[in-house]
Amino acid sequence: MPIVTVQVTREGTTPDRSSISVEEKAAIIKGVSQVLLDVLNKPLESTYVVIEEVDLDNWGWGGLPTAQYRKLRAAAKP
Repeated sequence: MPIVTVQVTREGTTPDRSSISVEEKAAIIKGVSQVLLDVLNKPLESTYVVIEEVDLDNWGWGGLPTAQYRKLRAAAKP
């Protein structure tokens, strides 16, 4: 029985949203489950998909918190 954890940032896909939608989560679950069926022949009913949303202030890259890194990148664009 596979268990797959998918981490996504807790941000919306548009500026007015602060998380992914129920429909988007359902699509992730369906797609990941289908990949395991196609690649490993794991039945859909035995595959568990866990979605974890990570708050913006709990991740970063480039050695900086995400919001700070994005501000630097935005300021550097011509």
